[in-house]
Amino acid sequence: PVDLADLIAQWHRAGAADGFHLTPITPERDLERIVNGTVALLQHRSLFRTFHPGGTLREHLGLGRPASRYAAAGTAAKEA
Repeated sequence: PVDLADLIAQWHRAGAADGFHLTPITPERDLERIVNGTVALLQHRSLFRTFHPGGTLREHLGLGRPASRYAAAGTAAKEA
């Protein structure tokens, strides 16, 4: 975990990358190492968020909720 965190930090400082997708080779073994090792180290170095605002992706991106197409269809049917 330390070596991977160091490598990611080095790439980030160099501007070579601004995000990563890490896939464990053996989830039963590697997932815990990634989450509690590498990610925890990156969070400690302020290179990985510890908090995500909003409970949904839409809220996280600051997007409003679109009008329901089903409600609009129901209104149109009543007017016809």
